[in-house]
Amino acid sequence: MSKPSMAKTAAVLAADTFREAISNWIFWGLFALSTAMIGFFLLLLRIDVVEGAIATVSLFGQSLVRGRDVNTFVIQVHAAVATFLYSWGMALAVFASSGLIPSVLEPGRISLLLSKPVRRWQIVAGRYLGNLLVISLNTCYLVAGVWLVFGWKTGVWRTQFLWTIATTIFIFAVLLTVVIWIGVVFESSALATMVTLALMVISPILAQTRIAEKLLSSEEARALWRGLYYVLPKIYDLARMTLSIVRDRPVESLMPVWSSAIFAALALGSAIYIFSRRDF
Repeated sequence: MSKPSMAKTAAVLAADTFREAISNWIFWGLFALSTAMIGFFLLLLRIDVVEGAIATVSLFGQSLVRGRDVNTFVIQVHAAVATFLYSWGMALAVFASSGLIPSVLEPGRISLLLSKPVRRWQIVAGRYLGNLLVISLNTCYLVAGVWLVFGWKTGVWRTQFLWTIATTIFIFAVLLTVVIWIGVVFESSALATMVTLALMVISPILAQTRIAEKLLSSEEARALWRGLYYVLPKIYDLARMTLSIVRDRPVESLMPVWSSAIFAALALGSAIYIFSRRDF
C-alpha cells in the first residue's frame, strides 16, 4: 500500500482539527451566534405592502420609502455587519482559536502525533487549515444569511456585500498566523489572544502615518512609526477596503493586501521552522 501524500496527510490533520472544534463546541458556538444575528434581522425587519408592491421598509422603528432610501439603508446595514466582523467577530474568532497550538503540544498528545508517520510542518499546517475552515464556514453562513434576508425583504440584492466573505477570511488568515507563532514559541493561549488583539488595537493607530509625521518631533521616531506600520499586518486598512467595496467606492491601494500576505507567510513559515527544530 502506497504512503499517503504530504498534502493528503495535512488535509487529514486539518479535518481532525475541524472535528475537534465541533466536539469542543467552538464551531457550534460561532454558528449559534451567526444564527442569532441572522434571526435578529429577520424578526425585526418589517415591510409594508401596498397593492402587491413593497411600499416601506422599517427596522428599529425607522421607516424608509421604497427606492433610494431603502438602497442606502441596506448599504448602511451591510457596512455595519462588515464592521462587526472586523471588530467583535474577529476578536471572537481569535479567542476561539487561541488554544489551537497549546492543546496539541500537551505531553501525551504531541508524543502520539510524532510517533506517527507525519512531518512536523504537516501538524502545524493541519491545525492552521482546520481552524481556518471553521471560521470560513461560519463567515460564509453569516454573510450569505444576512445578504439573503435583506435581499428577500427589501428586493435590494447588492453582491458587493459578498466580498466581505473573502476579506474577512483573509484578515483572519493573517491574524491566525500570529496565534500559531505565539502558540509554538510560548505555548500560551492567553498570550496568543492578547498579542493578536493588541495588533488589532494598534493597527488603526499606526495607520495614521500622516498625522504621526506631523506630531512626532524627531526623524527617528517617524522612521520607527513608518517601520512598524509597514512591517505589521494592515488590519485596519483591510477593514477600510472592505467598507469601500461594500459601499461601491474605489479601493485606493492593494498594498495592505500584499504586505499583510507577506507578513502572514513569514510568520507561518517561522512558526513551522521553530516547531520543526524543537525537542519534545
